[in-house]
Amino acid sequence: MAILDILHFPDPRLRTRARQVDTVDEQLRTLVDDLLETMYQAPGIGLAATQVNVHQRVLVIDISSEQDDPRVFINPEILEAEGHEEMDEGCLSVPGIYERVQRANRIRVQALDREGEPFELEAEGLLAVCIQHEIDHLDGKLFVDYLSQLKRQRIRKKLEKQRRHGEDDPPSGQHAEPVI
Repeated sequence: MAILDILHFPDPRLRTRARQVDTVDEQLRTLVDDLLETMYQAPGIGLAATQVNVHQRVLVIDISSEQDDPRVFINPEILEAEGHEEMDEGCLSVPGIYERVQRANRIRVQALDREGEPFELEAEGLLAVCIQHEIDHLDGKLFVDYLSQLKRQRIRKKLEKQRRHGEDDPPSGQHAEPVI
């Protein structure tokens, strides 16, 4: 397994729409393992392949506090969405930034698991928000796209300033919300 480099906003590669996975094989399972290791090391609760410059429709999530419930979604598709949930979201590709985003509170999603077996899942709350956030990445969309243009510009400038000053990652532990 390997720790992969996470792309940071405004990197244009984050805007690439991921391709469907045709075959779940050992190479793809290695990618899944690397995504999980990278997510746990970051630390985060979700990571899409697009965030590590692999443009395949693969994402991983683990919202458990013990980091012992990894979930794998290959070619995920939201079948139903209902209700509204507004919560602070953070993102491994937008380090140190948290903003309120409104999403569906309940979803039904279908995908393939790590072995290529199809499944459906009904999710609500944090898990539903996390799945939507990661699917957005696969579609080339970031949570900052839900914000005003002014807020996006401020975030971009703040991150560029951090990079110029060699602050690749903001200090950890400054926000209670999980980083998706």
